[in-house]
Amino acid sequence: MSFTTPPRPFDVTALFPRLAPLARTATRLHPRPGSPTAHDSSVGGPLLWPADEPWPHCAGPHTWDGVIPPLSPEDERQLRRNRAAVESRRRRGPQEPWVTPEELEAEKRLTAGRPWPEGPVALLPVAQLYVRDVPLLRPPGGSGSDVLQVLWCPFDHPLHPSTALFWRTAASVTDVLAAPPEPPAMRSGAYLPEPCLLAPEQVTEYPDPMELDEGLQEQLNDWSNWQAAGPALDASYEVAPDELYLDQLSVSPGWKVGGWTSWGLTDPVPRTCTECGAEAVPLLTIAGTEWDGGTESWIPEEEQTNPTPTLSGQPPANFTMLVIASGYGLQLHICPNSPDHPHIERIQ
Repeated sequence: MSFTTPPRPFDVTALFPRLAPLARTATRLHPRPGSPTAHDSSVGGPLLWPADEPWPHCAGPHTWDGVIPPLSPEDERQLRRNRAAVESRRRRGPQEPWVTPEELEAEKRLTAGRPWPEGPVALLPVAQLYVRDVPLLRPPGGSGSDVLQVLWCPFDHPLHPSTALFWRTAASVTDVLAAPPEPPAMRSGAYLPEPCLLAPEQVTEYPDPMELDEGLQEQLNDWSNWQAAGPALDASYEVAPDELYLDQLSVSPGWKVGGWTSWGLTDPVPRTCTECGAEAVPLLTIAGTEWDGGTESWIPEEEQTNPTPTLSGQPPANFTMLVIASGYGLQLHICPNSPDHPHIERIQ
């Protein structure tokens, strides 16, 4: 499995040379549903977790909005299996019944919810990244770790799941935990990643326009500065040329490692390590969708000729089945000096 981001419509640095030294490489992860093992880089797959190491739990508090009934992870998996079967029937025979009585009964029973959990709840695996697959992944402080594991509590804290990061050396794990504990309930299925394999791809990014100095922002907002792009220039952006830069030429959408930070929900804010004062660096962007209506130019070439199906009712390109903060992304930043320093979470 491999995916290729189409070349950008034109070289933005030829029009705005001051952007050239600001280029950064990011790794788009392109998660797609699959059957990963603990020895794979994955989203939502099993982790290379030592059998003699306690599984992390969250002590809470875990509050309920009283609206969405909590489900167990297995409830959500069964619902997804049933809905996938319904979707398959719909595609094969649109005129035939799509849903069986058994599936309707199961949907009613499963969506009734579970009792609200009391006490600590087990964290859910979110991502596992091997440095061999993502060479840009740099463990903090120059440690020899070669695996990053990301887990989270499947409840809001207060607006999104609270994450935990673990760096380890794969060769040191000789006995893998076979059956990690799972939470008895979670905040619906929005925080349970669908098991996905990855197809890492390196791309070049430039800063979000909100991180550029005022002079460069003014240049980007002047349509006349874009004319040298010639026929490749999308004239529909004439009323908002800075949006052309934002949508097609700066920060790539979807799951990624490194690169530049996205902004928009808020203005840029300092990302400073609370332990040592160092500037935190982008580590991982956890996204709901790989692209949206404004970023379709980033759709991989392979998806344009042979689209990966998603379940009916899910947002387009939502291959991991996650929905975070009504469709935003969760961006993790880390201190470059030590893996023991707390990381920073931002919704954008």
